[in-house]
Amino acid sequence: MSIDVAQDILDALTDVDMPRLKPEREPFETANLAGITVPVYRAGCVVVGSGAAGLRAAVELKRRGDDVVILSQSAWGGTSACSGSDKQTLHTANTADQGDNYKAMARAIRAGGAMDEDTAYVEAIGSGRMMASLQYLGLPLPQNPLGGTLRYQTDHDEVGRATSCGPRTSRLMVKVLAEEAIRLDIPFYNHTTALQILMEGAQDARRAVGVVAIRAHDRTEANPLGIALFASQVIVLAAGGPGELYRDSVYPNGCFGSLGLALEAGIELVNLTESQFGIGTRREGFPWNLSGTYVQAMPHIYSVDAEGQEHHFLADHYRSTQELASNVFRKGYQWPFHSTRMLDFGSSLVDLAIYRETAAGRRVFMDFNRNPLPVAGDLPFDLGRLDDDVTAYLSNAGAGQTLPIDRLRHMNPLAIELYRRYKVDIAAAPLEFAVNNQHMNGGIRVDTWGRSSLAGCYAVGEAAGTHGVTRPGGAALNAGQVFGTRAAEHINASSRARTAAAGDIAKIAEACIRGILSVLKDDSPLNAKSVRQDVQARMSDKAGLICDGENVREALSQARSLNADIGRNGIACERAAEAARALQWRQMALASEAVLSALDSYISKGGGSRGARAICDRAGTALPLGRSGPLEEFRFREENASDRHQQIVVRWDGEALQISTRPNRTFDETSRSFFERDWPAWLTGRIYDLDGR
Repeated sequence: MSIDVAQDILDALTDVDMPRLKPEREPFETANLAGITVPVYRAGCVVVGSGAAGLRAAVELKRRGDDVVILSQSAWGGTSACSGSDKQTLHTANTADQGDNYKAMARAIRAGGAMDEDTAYVEAIGSGRMMASLQYLGLPLPQNPLGGTLRYQTDHDEVGRATSCGPRTSRLMVKVLAEEAIRLDIPFYNHTTALQILMEGAQDARRAVGVVAIRAHDRTEANPLGIALFASQVIVLAAGGPGELYRDSVYPNGCFGSLGLALEAGIELVNLTESQFGIGTRREGFPWNLSGTYVQAMPHIYSVDAEGQEHHFLADHYRSTQELASNVFRKGYQWPFHSTRMLDFGSSLVDLAIYRETAAGRRVFMDFNRNPLPVAGDLPFDLGRLDDDVTAYLSNAGAGQTLPIDRLRHMNPLAIELYRRYKVDIAAAPLEFAVNNQHMNGGIRVDTWGRSSLAGCYAVGEAAGTHGVTRPGGAALNAGQVFGTRAAEHINASSRARTAAAGDIAKIAEACIRGILSVLKDDSPLNAKSVRQDVQARMSDKAGLICDGENVREALSQARSLNADIGRNGIACERAAEAARALQWRQMALASEAVLSALDSYISKGGGSRGARAICDRAGTALPLGRSGPLEEFRFREENASDRHQQIVVRWDGEALQISTRPNRTFDETSRSFFERDWPAWLTGRIYDLDGR
């Protein structure tokens, strides 16, 4: 397939136009709160976030007759709509060769540990339904002539359950779900930043009753910041992960997520130690993951120092040209960094080498017009001299072209076209990249219906901490769809969102608004920019993919000091339009302290390297001896197997972060449903466990 012949396909799959929003619903009334005239909006359920998971929850709620609205900081500007890779993956059941083995899929999803077994099964068994419903809405997943969905292997996936629409799979998911939401007439409140969850009840029996937000649309002389009140009996947090937490990040700009919002409400979070790091282009240009065919094409990877001198640095870490090129290829389906893959000259040694180059102040590039250069003293690169798994893949793909750009064009022309759309021509010039933070695997603790520890509050998508240590590529997109639907089903069964909330929460809201205003101080030495630089530098430099106990403890102390300063001095903002950002950076500073607290607790109790990070320890496992000599500073602790069976829980009690652990929930694989026995529980609604947890 040539690019010329398929230009209409390229246009449809890379330049995805999003639907136009309808006018917003007007407020029900106004209230004078803390000296401000505040518009009051009412709904049965408020969904915070307009990505694929939040849209799924809203659509499923509306279909069932519930009253639901969507709050969006920037519609079509979040991670779902703006992120991807060479062929962004949706991970589902129904493999071409093994059928619907949901229990096996659940075992694969939870294989990294620290994940609830019942959650993994829920995600597995719900995956086929999610894929089919997305196809019904118009998601163009590729098929063979007999109607089977095309599949391939992705990271942490030994079977091949992955499928894709191309580089913009999640944006296409957002598009079809948004079109359905608009067709169902679900109100969107765009340019609306949720600031605080409103709660009522005693400390041990609190319930969510609304959200205080800032909206540009609601700025008036009597309300200069645009503070708005959304009264609702149910809230779904779906605003994604903490993309602004790291300086070295592949998230789109402005992705703050829901973790700080949840922490301030006293909601329990889990697995904040678990993230994903991998190679990609940075957010200063066009942030994008460089997985799949980008690296399976095997471009030449090199660095450039301050004098412009090129360095063939990967040759210092691998023993032969064949080994080097084969492990660059394996980054395609072993994309996330994993400490154990640094051993035996594995693929994560590529990540470590790149990390070392950037730490030394060098810029790293991949050149698709050059094959990998040879390791000193070895033979040149040769497609006929690669590891068996690499040779087999390239042979099956028909990718025997001479240059990387031609192999990439043959395997995936969309990958080239996508960068060209953003004024980057990888066919003409080398592409700069780095190892970046990409995904938060932890988040808000939820049960199998998406319920958080706060009654009336649910979490779905990346906001929910459902993934454990590792997960197959694309499992997060599936999880957001499954739990968006599950949460909607549970909310509907509770009957709490059938009509707009009618209760008077003015007193609760006024106290909240006074607290928000007290944070914004004109004379504060802190502002959003200074807090951002402080948080991001600390997280990238001391809590990235390579870290150690001493640096994490130091970083935690600094994070606590920053939050104490914010508590005393507040945050300054020069203009009303900056107020929301200032308050979001207060939440991000708290989220940073929460991540570091969990990580410090984990390391101090002997926790080892797993998933996202290598925990360096002078007494730890040695890395392979490369041509550059021993890498003693990167010796790392190996994971304790017992840690896989529990999760670290973090909760803010209003004064300090409390750290504890909980065992993973289990799932009995021997249990079987029986229709006549179990049908009554569904008919009567007992499956929803409305009276308990």
